[in-house]
Amino acid sequence: MSSTESETRTRILAKTVQLMEEQPGQTVRMQDIATAVGVSRQAVYLHFGSRTELLVAATRYVDEVRDLDGRLRKWNAAVTGIERLDEYIAFWGHYIPEVYGVAMALLAVRETDKAAAAAWRDRMDAVRDGCHITIEALQRDGMLDPIWTCDKAIDLFWTMLAIRNWEQITIECNWSTDQYVSWMQTVARRTFVREAYLEVKPQVM
Repeated sequence: MSSTESETRTRILAKTVQLMEEQPGQTVRMQDIATAVGVSRQAVYLHFGSRTELLVAATRYVDEVRDLDGRLRKWNAAVTGIERLDEYIAFWGHYIPEVYGVAMALLAVRETDKAAAAAWRDRMDAVRDGCHITIEALQRDGMLDPIWTCDKAIDLFWTMLAIRNWEQITIECNWSTDQYVSWMQTVARRTFVREAYLEVKPQVM
């Protein structure tokens, strides 16, 4: 891909994200994106074979711009399962506010928009993968409470981290991000970690 083609692709992705954030609850069409970028609709299709492909790429572009790999560095470097648990919650709690606009745009239309649904599922599957790795680390270290199977623990952990839950506690109940992270770490520890490994963790009040 030439530098010009790469630049056009990036402009399309950036404009797609912008339109999604500016028009929550509305379907962003390929023609809307083409007009905003200043290219033809056919040009958009040259870079992205379908609207689904474009929306999935746009949400991944957000992660690239927000340096997702860098933000996961502490989680990846964690030594024990409990450290991984804490670090994944810390990462996610601080990351949601930055991607909340795009997330809400997808959530608002995913019931009637197959492309938006696919993009949402792609990103939530990535979050679930992180939950999977985290819970498996607890199990590997013998720290996972024996009441749980690995699969059930992953299901619940993923559900606990749902954006709607974050929205309820931070926006509706006016918790700070630090409070969300601190208390979610405590709840997750008490839910998933064997009693022998539980530690008293100071809370952000």
